[in-house]
Amino acid sequence: MRFSLLLAGYATVVSAYARGSVDRRSSFKAKCESFAHNIKVQNATIHNVTHVPIGTNISMSNVPAACASNADSTSSTFEFCRVALNVTTSSKSQIFMEAWLPSNYSGRFLSTGNGGLGGCIQYSDMVYAANYGFATVGTNNGHFGDTGVYFYHNSEVLEDYAYRAIHTGVVVGKELTQQFYTKGFDKSYYMGCSTGGREGWKSIQKFPNDFDGVVAGAPAFNLINLINWGARFFPTTGNSSAATFVTDAQWITIHDEILRQCDDLDGAADGIIEDPDLCQPIFETLLCNSTASAGSSSCLTGTQLKTVNTIFSPLYGNNDTLLYPRMQPGSELTAAYVYYNGQPFSYAEDWFRYVVYSNPSWDPASWSVNDAVISNAQDPYQVSTFQGDISDFQKKGKVLHYHGMEDPIISSDSSKMYYKHVADTMNLSPSELDEFYRFFTISGMGHCSTGDGAGSIGQGVGTFAGNDPEDNVLLAMVRWVEKGIAPDFVRGTKFNGTEVEYRRKHCKYPKRNKYVGPGTYKDENAWKCV
Repeated sequence: MRFSLLLAGYATVVSAYARGSVDRRSSFKAKCESFAHNIKVQNATIHNVTHVPIGTNISMSNVPAACASNADSTSSTFEFCRVALNVTTSSKSQIFMEAWLPSNYSGRFLSTGNGGLGGCIQYSDMVYAANYGFATVGTNNGHFGDTGVYFYHNSEVLEDYAYRAIHTGVVVGKELTQQFYTKGFDKSYYMGCSTGGREGWKSIQKFPNDFDGVVAGAPAFNLINLINWGARFFPTTGNSSAATFVTDAQWITIHDEILRQCDDLDGAADGIIEDPDLCQPIFETLLCNSTASAGSSSCLTGTQLKTVNTIFSPLYGNNDTLLYPRMQPGSELTAAYVYYNGQPFSYAEDWFRYVVYSNPSWDPASWSVNDAVISNAQDPYQVSTFQGDISDFQKKGKVLHYHGMEDPIISSDSSKMYYKHVADTMNLSPSELDEFYRFFTISGMGHCSTGDGAGSIGQGVGTFAGNDPEDNVLLAMVRWVEKGIAPDFVRGTKFNGTEVEYRRKHCKYPKRNKYVGPGTYKDENAWKCV
């Protein structure tokens, strides 16, 4: 009898819970469907407000073809209200944006960023953040597509790209959040990488009150000189038939030589260069001798040697002014496909054609340091994003900055250069910077995501490694802002398929990782930040 009563009571509780869940879902659906009539945002055109239940496909049918690569459709693991709208930013410009308002709302707001010269909402980041209960927004940065052609004779679209699109999206996104949820939001966050990293830093510099916490990866700051640096590679390598060109097979030889000279400088021969600053390879060891066959992949001609030395040298302007640091060694196998492929770098080509010279016929093979001088003199809307005084943000914000040490697109040395710039400008020691600004060097990480090493640090869907803040930079930022527990390291994961191969604790700059044993290099406790 007692057991029967227990079962009956359990059934009653389950039934009541089920009814409550259904009621909550029904209530959220009704709230979402009625929201379109209650939105009050200036200069906005609401396209649609859609209820997305758990388990249904997140439609990408309205995403323009130019952004198709950013819009893989997926089944939703959370329930949310999806708002799509345009916001006018001037008489000649507007942004497209989306706000995803989840039913499991945590009281937190988050803005995502963009990539390249885009141009496209980072939908994977929207999924990642909204799944954690963040009211999440993303914009197209003022135009659709990863191209600079829209900047041509339209400074308003360029202004959107420089800073205005992200800030407008934040302002409107916060308004939508406050209108949809009775409680509004408690804390505001940002997460982005590459151009998204630059946008995070631009917000810190120009709109210091927009966010309580910023996660900024591989930032494309010092943008004008990043573009000049990227423009230099094509005149340096020439096309694939030029004597200066280095083949893919030769880049494999170069990479092997770099590892031979530098891999064990950190104490472990694991195929990973922990700190590229210690690696100063001598490429003359690869110079072909008189017996080498023509076109050999195992050595370099004198002309090719000059190409390689230029690639691994900083970019200097007139009067020997440092414009941009060298490409860090270790990234060359991927960088060969991005920069050293005998083709102009498309972002640099677009920037000079549509921004600097307003001349679609500008020849990227003609680039010289004089072009760098002209482009730096312009720096429209301070898009370079290299302001050293961030004291206004220091008053209430936190920033977690990371950069992969195998980044083949944005030199990781640029992040070190900016860290020093902030320290020098604000006259702060590393321990003083630690109070609000922490920078982590991620060995073995490529551009914003995985590479040869433990590069999964929870910076997105494809790099999820757990919900422990030590394994997840987004949750580490939440813990820092809301509990005052600052991260002393970022633990990365190296996956072999779906299995964990090893983990490694990445150091807070300016410390570097050193293998001290015991155990193999795969033992995270065999490494020490020194």
